[in-house]
Amino acid sequence: MRCGADVFGVDADPSQIDRIQAVAARFAPNLPASNFRVGRLTELPFPDAYFNAVVCSAVLHFAEDEPEFEDMVAEMWRILSSGGIFFARLASTIGIEDQVRRLEHRRHRLPDGTDRFLVDEEYLLRITSQLGGELLDPIKTTVVQNLRAMTTWVLGKAGEA
Repeated sequence: MRCGADVFGVDADPSQIDRIQAVAARFAPNLPASNFRVGRLTELPFPDAYFNAVVCSAVLHFAEDEPEFEDMVAEMWRILSSGGIFFARLASTIGIEDQVRRLEHRRHRLPDGTDRFLVDEEYLLRITSQLGGELLDPIKTTVVQNLRAMTTWVLGKAGEA
């Protein structure tokens, strides 16, 4: 925001939208408050191919199941322009496979006691392929004090031929 980028945000929690609007008013007073909206990742209020970059940090692991996760990713992919970059940071089983307890499907109980939708490398690679995306950086994971694992997944969307 401080660099003059045209920043937008969506959150299901109205208090988080209020918070980011206050931050934007302080650090980027020319950025319209309307750039930050209450909404769901499965129904983003933007036209197709609207953004050059989409960043989703610490949200996707709140999906209830694979269909919701895949709908969220597909919706973010829809608003990403050709040649654009998709960056996601999300919880995974990578590196803590023996420390999580599967509840059902991809829902797991983490060592920190929380229940999350967790991905693994194979699943991320399969989704990448289904999207027609390209890994711009290897999938990377940080194990956080053996309580959870946070993975970065960075994709490029092919440009028009």
